Amino acid sequence: MDNWAEFRHFKYLLAIVEHKGLRAAAEHLRTAQPNLSVQAKQFQETFGIQLFRKTKDRRIQLTETGIAFKAIAQGVLDTRDEAIAALIAIERGEIRALSLGCAPFVDPELFQAACDMHKEIVPGCSIRPTHGDAVQLVEELVLGEIDAAIMTLPITDPRLSIKAIHRDRLVACLRADHPLASKAALHPADLQNNLAVLYDPQRHPEAHAQLLEWLRKGRVQIEEFSRASHPIEIQALVKSGYGLALIREGTVLDAELTTRPIAGVDWAVDTAFVYNKRNHPKTIPVLVRHLIRRLAVLRGKSRSPGVIAALNARNSGAKRPPKSEDNGDNQKPCWPPRIALSGFSIPRDRTNESSKNARKAPLAFAA
Repeated sequence: MDNWAEFRHFKYLLAIVEHKGLRAAAEHLRTAQPNLSVQAKQFQETFGIQLFRKTKDRRIQLTETGIAFKAIAQGVLDTRDEAIAALIAIERGEIRALSLGCAPFVDPELFQAACDMHKEIVPGCSIRPTHGDAVQLVEELVLGEIDAAIMTLPITDPRLSIKAIHRDRLVACLRADHPLASKAALHPADLQNNLAVLYDPQRHPEAHAQLLEWLRKGRVQIEEFSRASHPIEIQALVKSGYGLALIREGTVLDAELTTRPIAGVDWAVDTAFVYNKRNHPKTIPVLVRHLIRRLAVLRGKSRSPGVIAALNARNSGAKRPPKSEDNGDNQKPCWPPRIALSGFSIPRDRTNESSKNARKAPLAFAA
């Protein structure tokens, strides 16, 4: 890759794209128009791209590449600004401790990943984990009582910056001896009169409303249900026969429970990094980008057949529920890979693992 481009080129060209003209961009940047024109020409010729075409009225019309450049260049400049702000804060000794919140249904290994990555950035910074439900964490973020939190969406408070980092499919959790366990995949109709264990709506009202909307579209009506305030409680209720629940794909399960995918729907839980827009440690945006990039690289590697084979061979001792697509109950099971994160791992599905893992807090979601 050519190292010719500098931040100023992105700044100049972004101004041209946003103001849709060289003169307006030059006035905005307080520079000479000929200089701006030369910079734009050199950039495009160096990389063999065309960002815009000049019209008869001396304005510019963006090409498809130019439209994409607007978002890409802004991201490059934002990354630069965030990196510099973080370095200045570290130099001034402002990053001494980080209070990081974690919602109940966040994968603890993902949370640990974020903690470890921040220690890579600022080894001397101590981290204080804080666990709480969505309502509590949002309030503490707004009040500045915690610095950031990893939470399940939706979160809609406009005072918070929300960066999605991970997505997990929702699957049905049921007893292994339940009649529906004989199916490779369930349909929404199978949930009617069977889905009866949900996460307490008061602990994440927005997620509960979203779930009810999904169920309504799937023609599933929920009238009465048992409420749980923690993932462990959800599994305990299912195990005791109070009904099915919806949990994250990849949850560590009790030995008497199993999961089944739900065909014909796209129900998923998004995990996000959330922090106060106006008041947050300057290392947080850098940490978020670092975490997103690391996860993206690992997902990309997991698509390689060789990597998948190696990962599956390593985990061949774990029992996993079948993962079916939307074409019926007879779909052949397909085991998803494990995603390793340098020193820890995020299992993509890890049900019914050996008893030595039973002490690990299970992850479940039904709102």
